[in-house]
Amino acid sequence: MKYICFGYLDVQEWEKKSESDRNAMFDKCFAYDEMLKRNGHWVSGEGLQGPETATTLRYQNGKVSATDGPYAETKELLGGLLILEARDLNQAIQLLSKHPGATMGPWEIRPVADMSQIIRESEQRRAVTK
Repeated sequence: MKYICFGYLDVQEWEKKSESDRNAMFDKCFAYDEMLKRNGHWVSGEGLQGPETATTLRYQNGKVSATDGPYAETKELLGGLLILEARDLNQAIQLLSKHPGATMGPWEIRPVADMSQIIRESEQRRAVTK
């Protein structure tokens, strides 16, 4: 089963670290990622640019509007995500608990929703209307 894991960074703590401490943390995280890959648990993962680069889409009054910039006033920000392959939630928790990134802020783990049946049904409905 696939799990998407959202990693949040405690910005205030991160900014207190020296460059060498930050680099050491990156090295630990990437080494653990390599171990996840070797053991078949890594599906994908990406770091995110800061919230100041975000664009938020909202549907209001019959149209979509796009707004630039960060909105959350929080000491933690979404820093990246991992997609893991694990037999169940307990294994996903175990894998992520050992990740050095877990010391940098909280992580949210969610199972991936299987959308295949919904997609097939939608394709059938749309094929009839063509």
